[in-house]
Amino acid sequence: MGIRENVRAILKKLPEGIILEAAIKTKTTKEILEAIDAGIKIVGDNYAQEMENRYKEIGNKVKWHFIGHPQKNKVRKLVKFVSLIETIDSIKLAEEINKRCSALDKVMPVLVEVNSGKEIQKAGVFPENTEKLIIEISKLPHIKVLGLMTMGPRFGNPEDSRPYFIETKKVFEKIKTLKLPNIEMKYLSMGMTNSYKIAIEEGANIVRIGTLIFGERK
Repeated sequence: MGIRENVRAILKKLPEGIILEAAIKTKTTKEILEAIDAGIKIVGDNYAQEMENRYKEIGNKVKWHFIGHPQKNKVRKLVKFVSLIETIDSIKLAEEINKRCSALDKVMPVLVEVNSGKEIQKAGVFPENTEKLIIEISKLPHIKVLGLMTMGPRFGNPEDSRPYFIETKKVFEKIKTLKLPNIEMKYLSMGMTNSYKIAIEEGANIVRIGTLIFGERK
């Protein structure tokens, strides 16, 4: 099956209320446009420069989510066109976004990335430190937390990712009860090609899918 058929097949199977985000890392403009034509409304990329180039070619036919770890020097460009940054994991990064958005007089929607597996080599804030970080971010006027994101293992048995998703959902629900100003716990972005079905079972409402749409990376 081609990209169009893949997108349509996934959209048909997804439960109501689940948002499909196409992970476009290393994909060509032609491939991305095919996915958009088939019904993709949100694309996510890990690389700021690559994403900016794609945006210049494709524009606002689709919403752009940033799902990589944003370097501080790339934030100024990202906040101009990105709809959601899913990977905030420090107050310093949040402050940089706040500063850049202040200059544009805009509020940047973000998700806080939770390192649910507590893997030292991965980005994200540990579950037990998430609440503290969100309380700090809630004081920044040009940034708004709309939920949480977690990665979970990319390969292996999809069942292995379930505990990570359960842990992140637990944190999500706890923060919801705090009713913090400027915080709206609306989105839980969890699960990729091999684990998105488990993620949905555990409460995800955004799933980030690349391989199942575009095929294996070349």
